[in-house]
This record gives sequence, structure tokens and C-alpha cells, in this order.
Amino acid sequence: MSGVDMAGFDVPGPLAGGLRVVPHPAVMLVLEFGAAPSVVDDGAGRRHRGSVVAGPGFGCGGMVRAWGSSVACVQVRLSPLMARTVLDVGPADLDGTLVTLADLWGREASRVREQLAEVPSWEGRFALTEALLARRYQARSRVDPEVAWAWRRIAASRGRVRIEGLAAELGWSRKRLWTRFRSQVGMPPKRAATLVRFDHAVHRLVAGDTATRVAADGGYTDQSHLHRDVAAFTGLTPTTVTAEPFLTIDDVAWPTSRPGPPSPDTASDADWSAGASTA
Repeated sequence: MSGVDMAGFDVPGPLAGGLRVVPHPAVMLVLEFGAAPSVVDDGAGRRHRGSVVAGPGFGCGGMVRAWGSSVACVQVRLSPLMARTVLDVGPADLDGTLVTLADLWGREASRVREQLAEVPSWEGRFALTEALLARRYQARSRVDPEVAWAWRRIAASRGRVRIEGLAAELGWSRKRLWTRFRSQVGMPPKRAATLVRFDHAVHRLVAGDTATRVAADGGYTDQSHLHRDVAAFTGLTPTTVTAEPFLTIDDVAWPTSRPGPPSPDTASDADWSAGASTA
């Protein structure tokens, strides 16, 4: 399935201090099946246990943390174009928020947990998850082609596209694009572009590029502009964000190139074992 990436995480011990959740331009679906339910503190005093769903940009401000011990889960990154179809919830209802999967799927959430726990390999868990998502996707309506086109243009440009230009190319007013895009993708197009631009920038910082170079190449007006965006999304500076496990694990859990079968025993700097798959 296009627009779906999966990674498997197995954390044998406790998440010391909790894991800061860094915003990402995708809908995050966490299907947990470990010995004890994981917990996500949403930064507003609410704690969510077990499998969860978060909208694009969830974690903005850097106050969201995940906790747990002996955590095992399949994490799915869904293109916002897939969310309404697969999750059976309006994307606008997920804008920067978190809900439990049980709230959306009822008893099916428990059945999925049990099924994942019974499968002995990551390859099997990915296959089970892919089949689940494909079944739900085929049974529901899709987003408007114009909205899908606008999202893909934003993603392909790494957030460096003018929203007025997108509306003009579609022959729509800016208001019409804003309304359709937000209702079907879950956030306004300008915020989507800002989030996509941030995601590319912060991963370049993690890879070792300087803030000056990242700002210049990433469409920021200057280095201070980059600094403000990183602080707004993570609560950190460009220098300190490079040590965040949620980001440093990405090249292992979500590799951009997957030439062969995923390896569930790949070790990360965060002492996690992880496997990866593209559906």
C-alpha cells in the first residue's frame, strides 16, 4: 500500500525519563502488544494507555512523552491521505491530538493486540498489520483527487511551496483549498507545509548538517527562523534536538532505502531492537 510505512520496536527495559515525541507529517498509529501497556503523557495532564492514534504534528511543543517497560509495538506512519479511510475518523478530529485505538475501533483494538502477540516474527507482524490496513482501506471512500494532489506537491517540495500557487493551479480559491484540505488531511495546507519543512530540516540536523546550511537550503528566511520552528515543534534548540532518540532512531527504523528484508535485530543507539517495512 502506498502511503504506509511500518516499524517494529522492542524495548526490553524501561524508557528512562520517557521518550519525547517529535512531531511528524504523518498520522501515527501505534499497535502495542508488549507485556505491559505503554503510556503516553500528552503534556496536558492526560495519560493514554495501550494502542493509540495521533494526528500529524502531534507532540508540538516538546511536552509529549511515552513511557513504559518491556514495550513491544508496531508503529505505522500513515500518509494523511490514508487516515480517514483506514482509521474511520475524520482527519480534522486528529489535528495534533491523540486518541486510543479502542475509542475508534472498539473491541477490534483488543483483537489486533492479541493477534500481534501471537505472531513470533516481525515479518509476520508487518504482514498482519498490512492486511488489516488494506482491508479497511478498500472498504471506504478516498480523499478528493485535488486535495491528494496538493498534499503530494507539499511533500515533494519539502514544504517549500506557496499555498496561493497551489490554489491557483487547481483553479480554486484559497479559502476553498483551506477548507477541503483541512477537512480531508487534518490540518490547513500552510501548517502542513511548515510541518513537512521542519521534518526535513530536523533530520538534516541529526545527520550532522549545520543550522546555517539547513536554514539556507530548507526555505527558511534565516537561521533564527529555523531556530524558532525547531523550538515551536520540539521545545529544543537546533543543537540539542540532534540527540533526541525519536529522531536518531529514524535511519534504522524508517530507512529511506530498503533493499532487502527487514532485520528485526538491528540495534539502535537507544538500545532498541527494530525492524522496518514499507507496505
